[in-house]
Amino acid sequence: MQAIRSILVVIEPEHSESLALKRAKLIAGVTDAHLHLLVCDKKHEHSALLSLLKSGLQEDGYSVTTEQAWNESLHETIINVQQAEGCGLVIKQHFSDSPLKKALLTPADWKLLRYCPAPVLLVKHNRPWTGGVILAAIDVGNIDGEHKTLHAAIIDHGFDIASLAKAQLHVISAHPSPMLSAADPVFQLKETIEARYREQCKAFQAEFDIDNHRLHIEEGPADVLIPHMAHKLLAAVTIIGTVARTGISGALIGNTAEVVLDALESDVLVLKPVDIMDHLEEVICQH
Repeated sequence: MQAIRSILVVIEPEHSESLALKRAKLIAGVTDAHLHLLVCDKKHEHSALLSLLKSGLQEDGYSVTTEQAWNESLHETIINVQQAEGCGLVIKQHFSDSPLKKALLTPADWKLLRYCPAPVLLVKHNRPWTGGVILAAIDVGNIDGEHKTLHAAIIDHGFDIASLAKAQLHVISAHPSPMLSAADPVFQLKETIEARYREQCKAFQAEFDIDNHRLHIEEGPADVLIPHMAHKLLAAVTIIGTVARTGISGALIGNTAEVVLDALESDVLVLKPVDIMDHLEEVICQH
């Protein structure tokens, strides 16, 4: 988070209070990142609004540029501007279609999460981050290189956000149910599975000063446990990583992430492994 030099903030003119901008100001206030405000609209002119926002932010000491653009679709416009401006983070507010679809992400949000080479923060509520709980969700059962690097990035971002918001960092990892038929006796008992998972967390616990009561190793499916724990802790932000399993042309985020993202009431920061972000940048450059 500290390394992010520029943040792309998607401004929705029809909504008077921009929660995306509120979150961006909090982050930039600590990291000194530059803010690039973007309105995606090809029909109406929004220069007056952008100029007003820019002057207000500059008075408060922020570095700001603004832009109005449109390119084929909402997510493509955002990604093109993110690439052109070299922004290390995209912040967009999630607007629900109706009370019934309150949590459900829109197709544009999904496409942005799938194809954007930079981390994306989706703002889903207006509660302040300050003094709250930041929940980092990792998959300790996967200890291959790609997952390990992603886990480190998730906890690192969580630590940074907790520091800048003076919040508490919690970490959750779901573990499978015990199976008597498991070849490894560790996976035959709940206690031994949990002990193995906790053992694998010791290094980052020491590095980021996460005590045992803020490390939640729970039995069950991640897509149920993560939203449940976020709700229980009243998490302000949940950080999750996505590892695409099928060549990026399909760029599937994966079922767990999709269910989790729709079920979460907190803001959500979505991270991808570096090689996937590099691949997405290559794909964009080829178009």
